[in-house]
Amino acid sequence: MAAKIKKGDRVVVLTGRDKGKRGEVLRVFPTETRALVQGVHLVKKHEKPQGMGKPGGITTKEAPIHLSNIALIDPKSDKPARVGFKTLEDGRKVRVYKASGEVLDA
Repeated sequence: MAAKIKKGDRVVVLTGRDKGKRGEVLRVFPTETRALVQGVHLVKKHEKPQGMGKPGGITTKEAPIHLSNIALIDPKSDKPARVGFKTLEDGRKVRVYKASGEVLDA
């Protein structure tokens, strides 16, 4: 199955406590249908000290968010956009924005 959202894409959160927030995809977990988005779905983690190099305390980090709750941002309209696939003349399969028809993968 081809992924509609990939690492490095700019996305917006559609639902949940972080609705409207934008960020860059740091990592995608295709088997879990989740993605890690920078600055979105932040959780606090209580950590024990790990020797001299790593002190303990409460740290804030991103948690994975479900792919159905995020959408790619169309650079033309600066709004959430749906994505489809298209095969070019040279045989490459690329992602395209449904509304504008613009190709994502150069």
